[in-house]
Amino acid sequence: MMIEVRQIREDDIESFHAAVDAVAREHKYLALLEAPPMERAQAFVQRNIEKGYPQFVSVADGQVVGWCNIPPASREVMAHVGDLFMGVLPNWRGRGLGERLLRETLMAADAFGYLRIELGVFADNARAASLYRKSGFIEEGIKRRAILINGVFHDEVIMARFRD
Repeated sequence: MMIEVRQIREDDIESFHAAVDAVAREHKYLALLEAPPMERAQAFVQRNIEKGYPQFVSVADGQVVGWCNIPPASREVMAHVGDLFMGVLPNWRGRGLGERLLRETLMAADAFGYLRIELGVFADNARAASLYRKSGFIEEGIKRRAILINGVFHDEVIMARFRD
């Protein structure tokens, strides 16, 4: 099956929201219990499109099966920093899709002008941490017991990638 990796479009919003919700409900990879309300997801995507922020999706048979977005950090003094978030639906993992999605999004982030891209990854998510290291991210620290899901604490590894 052909998988397209491209910048998100408005007609992807509903499918993007469903993909985020599916991964969030696994309670293993995202610091979310479920996707944000549809209105927030729609506003987020529309803002990213309007501002040209890197937000790529993997689409198979018209459905979003993975995403990677790098919106800017929230403070003006950090305008050079992007915050990376990504996920891939369970049936699509282990096929190199995450690597392809990350590579395309990082190229767009470099073109956008970010000098630093940062992320947090669950400490027990070795596959994701390995992918990030392979893509030039370095570990900066660990936030102990940063995430609490269903009564279980998770440490979060903070990573960053720099562009000179």
